[in-house]
Amino acid sequence: MIRDVEIRLDPARHDDSAAVPAAAAGQLGIPCDAVTHVAVLRRSLDARGRTPVFVLRVRVWIDERPVPEPAWALPLRDVRTAPPAVIVGAGPAGLFAALRLIEGGLRPIVLERGKDVRRRRFDVAQLHREGRVDPDSNYCFGEGGAGTFSDGKLYTRATKRGSVERVLRILVQHGAPPDILIDAHPHIGTNRLPKIVQALRDTIVGHGGEVRFDTRVDDLMLRGERVCGVRAGGEAIEGRAVILATGHSARDVYEMLGRCGIALEAKPFAMGVRVEHPQALIDRLQYHCPSRPAGLPPATYALVGRDGERGVYSFCMCPGGVICPAMTAAGEVVVNGWSPSRRNSRFANAGLVVEVGRAEIAAFGGDDVLAGVRLQAALERTAAAATGRPGVAPAQRLGDFLGRRHSADLPECSYGPGVESVELDAVLPAWIAEALRSALRGFERRMRGYLTNEAILVGVESRTSAPVRIPRAPETGAHVRASGLHPCGEGAGAAGGIVSAAMDGERCAAGVLRACA
Repeated sequence: MIRDVEIRLDPARHDDSAAVPAAAAGQLGIPCDAVTHVAVLRRSLDARGRTPVFVLRVRVWIDERPVPEPAWALPLRDVRTAPPAVIVGAGPAGLFAALRLIEGGLRPIVLERGKDVRRRRFDVAQLHREGRVDPDSNYCFGEGGAGTFSDGKLYTRATKRGSVERVLRILVQHGAPPDILIDAHPHIGTNRLPKIVQALRDTIVGHGGEVRFDTRVDDLMLRGERVCGVRAGGEAIEGRAVILATGHSARDVYEMLGRCGIALEAKPFAMGVRVEHPQALIDRLQYHCPSRPAGLPPATYALVGRDGERGVYSFCMCPGGVICPAMTAAGEVVVNGWSPSRRNSRFANAGLVVEVGRAEIAAFGGDDVLAGVRLQAALERTAAAATGRPGVAPAQRLGDFLGRRHSADLPECSYGPGVESVELDAVLPAWIAEALRSALRGFERRMRGYLTNEAILVGVESRTSAPVRIPRAPETGAHVRASGLHPCGEGAGAAGGIVSAAMDGERCAAGVLRACA
């Protein structure tokens, strides 16, 4: 007999090889020695009560042995002599699109403006130490895209857009820990992602695909209204279709599309700051105890509020993490966050961002479809000018920001290039600053102790999502006017995060395969 059952275990026993089957037997009301095997299907942490517990959904074999499942593998083909399709961008959307094309019998040619992940490490390290940015190799651009050096969170609500399990299995097949298949909020960690990304590339190349680095696409090739290829460094590269998977920060791509007459739309997004607390403080607030109990991970939080019609929320919370410099050009300051797989930094950080709606976009740039891009850029330049030193970010203690006081000094901060005390009202638009203040008071009511001068606000968090949408037909994934062009992922305004971008890349590739059938 095989039964599925839910059990609850205290943190110290949730991965105990004896405690799990014993709890399952107790829940089923059978002797423990009748349980011949237990497999964990789902694992989550319930920290809502005073005593956190792990909730496990397990499959129990009673008086019989499990039959081993066949090894999972992608049914990939050798596409060395197959017709080509061009993919612009080697982030999650581009890499997973390439795998899906190979599976369907087309040869992907992946063009990435940045460097391979090994060389990219040096540019990211330089940016973190000194604030000096290479415009083609940074936290946003290069092999693996923004996800490679931005934490590796794999949780997504976009479950109707494709198979989350398929994406996770592909990642495990390429070196991700198997725990991501059962954790409710799976996470890989920035330290592990580079090897996984490189393994994905090796699979693409090993089956006949092509991946080119240091290859910036300058123009589209059109025959009438059909996109038939791209130009990169003076070279014409043709394909059955062009999948555009360039991420939310490739502003030059939006400009290029505009020059080519490709329709774009302005899209709401969010901007604000990043807040950093001591991780020990967040642990105390969330676990309701003086220190984190054994067996529990660093605590997380998710906060949502409103200021009138505007939503304000925490974004990309990184327990045991680091604030990183995410600018893509000189003269900007942009911050983001990431965590290593062990989440063992002494700090916890999260974006605190305010929704930027169509009204705010229009007030800044009228009917310009790139007004949101220009609003982002203006805020990033203001943040850079506030300190006047490359990469150094304006910052203020959280309590001082609430009280509109200058911070005489700043607490220790994980942001590598350094922070400088600046009143953030001189950096942020007034409507963003006031929305943050309003929402923060509500956050304090939910997490007593969150509003503390031990916390620091660092500006600016402006790249939460693309401020542009590239319209596409829902049935084919192709651009609504330019056939042969398949925009996907975060840069198309169609995804947010590693898993949703990967699923969207697969969907776009499936559309290309249908069109080429």
